Amino acid sequence: MGVSLIQATVSSDRLSRRWLVLLGCSLALGGGCAVDQQQARVHLAEGEAALTANKLETALAEFQEAVRLAPDSVEGHVKLGLAHKQIGSLNQAVDALRRAVRLDPANFVATYELGEVYRALNKLSQAIRAYLIACELEPLNFDARVALASCYHSTGELEQAEQAYQAALAIEPRNAAAWSNLGTIYHVRGRGYDAIRAYKESLECDTQQPAVLVNMATVYLHQERWDTARRTLRVALDIDPNFAPGHERMGYCLWRQGQYEEAAARYKQAMQLDSRNATAWAGFGVVRMTQHLNEPGNLTYRDEALEAWHRSLEIDSRQVKLRALLEKYQPKTAAPPLQFDVLSDMR
Repeated sequence: MGVSLIQATVSSDRLSRRWLVLLGCSLALGGGCAVDQQQARVHLAEGEAALTANKLETALAEFQEAVRLAPDSVEGHVKLGLAHKQIGSLNQAVDALRRAVRLDPANFVATYELGEVYRALNKLSQAIRAYLIACELEPLNFDARVALASCYHSTGELEQAEQAYQAALAIEPRNAAAWSNLGTIYHVRGRGYDAIRAYKESLECDTQQPAVLVNMATVYLHQERWDTARRTLRVALDIDPNFAPGHERMGYCLWRQGQYEEAAARYKQAMQLDSRNATAWAGFGVVRMTQHLNEPGNLTYRDEALEAWHRSLEIDSRQVKLRALLEKYQPKTAAPPLQFDVLSDMR
């Protein structure tokens, strides 16, 4: 009986010591986690300081250490993703930002930035999905609406792009770029008058936009409002005399008005400013061929036209109509009386 009591007492003491050991381990682990969290915050702060000093590799290392110490830190994964994005390692940025979104699906910054990285990778369908969620999280965020519209615009989903731009402008109605982009969508969709209205809204927000003026003049040209287009192009070129598309469009306008030498001069100026402007080369060729048809004896005009068309097709070979013109007006040379293929075979 006495022995049993002693054994029971010893067993009780051992059990108590075991619980004390386990409790001590638990407290130690808890303290360790708190220390890790504290150290992670230090690394996040150090990473932010390094980013501010443009020490990108140092910032990246600090954020990596932060998420190693605190794997469930949404802030850590977001900052790591942004550092990867800034460095240019976009796939790693996607991984970090996706982890942040999984940890906190309601985090706007993580979701929006994930869309931005997808867009940089030209993964536009994934970017659209991310932006749609971002717009749900913050319906009044202008940047998310414009980014969504831009992606729809790039994928050719013009109706959705139009709606997204309109939603963005409802938030920030004085944004010149959004009005201009909406104007281009109206133009492509054949809504010329709506396009002009949108371009004018853009110009009211910022008058110094030669590209918008040229786009608006292009609508006028499609409507055959030659004088109005010409006045608009003059304003654009007053703002930027070296804007090649302005000279190219002016060349077309002058050609349509029958002022061929002035049109040729404008096209030449556009080509001098931008030698890769396929439309300017093609337009110059059209002017010269028109002059040749008016003066059939002037073969110089014809030769200049054909060479310009060749140059245009070298820049952009997808111009089917230009190929047809070249085929139509290219002189057909007669075959030589003797064939000398044998010479090439002997080489």
